[in-house]
Amino acid sequence: MPRCRLHFLLHQLDLPLGATTVGRSLDCHVTLDDPLVSRRHARIVVGSDRVVIEDMDSQNGVFVNGVALRGLTQLLDGDRVRVGAQEFVFRDQGVADTPSPRRETGQLRLCASCRQPYPREVMSCPACEETEQVDEDTLTDAGSPGRSSLELLVEGLERALAVGRVSDAQRLARRTSEQVAELVVAGRSVDGELLVALAVQAAELAAASHDARWALWALEVFRDAHQVPPVDVAKRLAEVGKAAARRPHAHGEAR
Repeated sequence: MPRCRLHFLLHQLDLPLGATTVGRSLDCHVTLDDPLVSRRHARIVVGSDRVVIEDMDSQNGVFVNGVALRGLTQLLDGDRVRVGAQEFVFRDQGVADTPSPRRETGQLRLCASCRQPYPREVMSCPACEETEQVDEDTLTDAGSPGRSSLELLVEGLERALAVGRVSDAQRLARRTSEQVAELVVAGRSVDGELLVALAVQAAELAAASHDARWALWALEVFRDAHQVPPVDVAKRLAEVGKAAARRPHAHGEAR
């Protein structure tokens, strides 16, 4: 039985001896359909006496416990690894042998549509039957190790809209909603200024996709975070929502 695993969402990914690659390409062992993830982003190597991780010259870097990698770095039990806006927890079963009820998979793929992880050998997502894969250039961020995953997602959403990649923006918006929900469930506060920045991008997304539901979605995010949007933000969302509602949907559906 493999000694080492990555915990990701509700799944555990076994790390066999040797190299495991993480990236957006289908050639990787762990495929993440995320526009902030490079095609070949990171490599984890499990040896007989230690486990190391390295950045494969990714666009946005790899962070371990909030620190950007500089060459090979040893992973220790409980380390948090961030790839793009996705976060894994490394567990060494030789150190932490507490059983977990979470579902195990071998090689992993992250669905582009519903964001559910599923075994890489399965041709389509079992939850929604989506088969889409992203093959566009990786979106860049500022690379600051101190920023949260939510900040990365909001900035990625802004960049996706700036270059007209509406489908990528929709994926990032859905992931942003999940991130806010995770913070709320964990009892953590959500930065109000960050929510305002998200609402501004949601208004742009509603206009770009001609889908009024993205404006409603932004208001629901404020509600879930137990906050009230500023009057000017609420007014802008209402305006763009009404305008988008008068046009047919062109780029898919909101969450």
